[in-house]
Amino acid sequence: MTALAPAPRSAAPAAASAGTGAIAVRGFSFWYGKKQALHGVDLVIPPRAVTAFIGPSGCGKSTLLRSLNRLNELIPGVRHDGAIELDGKNIYAPGFDQVSLRQRVGMVFQRWNPFPKSIYENVAFGPRLNGTRTARDLDEIVEQSLRRAALWDEVKDRLRQSALGLSGGQQQRLCIARALANEPEVLLLDEPASALDPIATQKVEELVYELKRELTIVIVTHNLQQAARVSEMTAFFYLGKLIETAGTDQLFTSPREARTEAYVTGRFG
Repeated sequence: MTALAPAPRSAAPAAASAGTGAIAVRGFSFWYGKKQALHGVDLVIPPRAVTAFIGPSGCGKSTLLRSLNRLNELIPGVRHDGAIELDGKNIYAPGFDQVSLRQRVGMVFQRWNPFPKSIYENVAFGPRLNGTRTARDLDEIVEQSLRRAALWDEVKDRLRQSALGLSGGQQQRLCIARALANEPEVLLLDEPASALDPIATQKVEELVYELKRELTIVIVTHNLQQAARVSEMTAFFYLGKLIETAGTDQLFTSPREARTEAYVTGRFG
């Protein structure tokens, strides 16, 4: 795909507090055993917009992304300090329902991971697990989710066939549809196009652009052109610290921090 310059955009959205899917990270630190991966991150992620996390490998951006739905807690020996709020409520507060959290905050990984089931069963899995049982309801959810993932027209005649027979790009959009079937408020994307060809990457980016009307989206990417194309806000991480966050246009064209400028201009990375 031809690299594009950052498209003109309006100024950065206002602080997150006035809509469903608003996230606030407050003094958040994270450790894998004795290794500290994040240092006191403070960040507002606005609702109904795309926020990109950029930075070199090992800078902490994926750690923070996976902390937004507490997925990192599945790793033995981890600990954290600080808070992450979803619509004003600390998701790390005692008694906060993690199952409900992961319904509200969906995630799609770098490498597509469809279940070894039919296309239909992949999408219906979450709703069925959450109590939806009737065939009519499931049919509606599957169709709606596949349409929202821009996949319905490509698979509507083979819903009962194995999802593993789809192309890589289709499997990744199926994983997005599977996440959407739970009606999340937030969608986390961990380098969702890094293993895709340019055509499939473009389809994923177009999908992200459409979904931001409905969802808060956070995307981790090493591709600076991709961040410039799809996001309104960008946060730059380095050595576990949030160095700078700003509207994407501002961060790419007139960053405040020298380290940010060095990274976005390719002097290191």
